[in-house]
Amino acid sequence: VQLQASGGGLVQAGGSLRVSCRASGRALSNNGMGWFRQAPGKEREFVASIGWSGGGALYGDSVKGRFTISRDNAKNTVYLQMNSLKPEDTAVYYCAGGRRSYSGKSRDDYTFWGQGTQVTVSS
Repeated sequence: VQLQASGGGLVQAGGSLRVSCRASGRALSNNGMGWFRQAPGKEREFVASIGWSGGGALYGDSVKGRFTISRDNAKNTVYLQMNSLKPEDTAVYYCAGGRRSYSGKSRDDYTFWGQGTQVTVSS
């Protein structure tokens, strides 16, 4: 399974951006999916996850109320809509495919990882 993330870029604080992650090689329509991020010098942190059917969404405390995760199983794609972006949201964003139909906040819940897409928020 390959996960290809895209849609990152440079945005001003307060702006919005949507990143996407497409799975190829095998459909992950029965798997939970997640997004993590890693800023320079920091640990990779959980951002959001979603269950196989689109329900059961979980969010990290720092993005709750601003980010929304969704998926389109027909397109083998998961999305992360990011609103009200802050400079502290600057990081490389990674998508991940879960081991089970619902995935949690731990990196151990995920088997497949994409290469990441850079999101930079300017102040």
